[in-house]
Amino acid sequence: MISEVLNRSNDPRGPLITVVGASGFIGSALVAELARTPVRLRAVSRREAPVPAGTPAAVEVRRADLARPGEVRDAVEGADAVVHLAAHIGGAQSWRAADERSARVNVGLLHDLVDAFRGRSGTLPAVVFASTLQAGADVARQGAYARQKSAAEEVLLRAASEGVVRGVVLRLPTVYGRSPLTGWTGRGVVASVARRAVEDGPVTMWHDGTVGRDLLHVEDAARAFVAALDHAARLDGGTWSVGTGRLEPLGEVFSTIAGLVSERTGRPPVPVVSTEPPDHAEAGDFDSPVSDPSAFRAVTGWSPRVPLQAGLSAVVETMVAAESRGGIRG
Repeated sequence: MISEVLNRSNDPRGPLITVVGASGFIGSALVAELARTPVRLRAVSRREAPVPAGTPAAVEVRRADLARPGEVRDAVEGADAVVHLAAHIGGAQSWRAADERSARVNVGLLHDLVDAFRGRSGTLPAVVFASTLQAGADVARQGAYARQKSAAEEVLLRAASEGVVRGVVLRLPTVYGRSPLTGWTGRGVVASVARRAVEDGPVTMWHDGTVGRDLLHVEDAARAFVAALDHAARLDGGTWSVGTGRLEPLGEVFSTIAGLVSERTGRPPVPVVSTEPPDHAEAGDFDSPVSDPSAFRAVTGWSPRVPLQAGLSAVVETMVAAESRGGIRG
């Protein structure tokens, strides 16, 4: 695991891997995965990132507001590799809303990160960037968040072509599940639907249910980033799709979640109904983007392991347990 980074490090204490956005949904799962390896791990985020105890990694937890000048440079100082997971996905109407803050985080941090490594001597650091499958869609069908991710991809790939870093872009589909360190189920569609079903619904969708999504478990996503670190030289300068390669019709997924909630609560399954889309709906909400992970798998040997049913069950169990304690984390 991450033998390439281990072999390239010139520090007798082992390589330094910085995870930016370490307290987030994917970030906490990645910290758990990397902590099992003999590396120096720097977990950077706005709030303190949880770390497992008794692991081979030497873990440094650093709190930082990376949108402030100079913070990114300090965060990646001396790093042999960086996994960039930080993203701004908040908004008044939509989690993908774009504003000045989101552009600063989603695009500006990549500029800061690349600039931090310019002129550095020795082995090029590896930078693995978390993008979205929607960044590969036609521009006319990209939402604001996807356009910002696409712009950030260009920043990293240009730096890779200039020999500043070894840059790897991973385009992720819909990531769901329960992050192992925090138990958090994220803010994506699976968590939202499970929450609604536990709160006794109904579950609504903006289409007839045939719209599909590739659903990748958060632990499989974390392992994909570790695989990318381990094969950064061969992945350098490329954009790689990571997912299961299967489209799951959302109507069926939502009905499955409703059934799982029913099994655990003893209540009848909540209805799953179609409604008119809101004004902030985007063209991409009605697409069924296909992820083809075959190229990434051929290079790294990575493949997803968590079955969909098991992943959905764990999300529902978490939501039901949270409701019984008096509140569900959003």
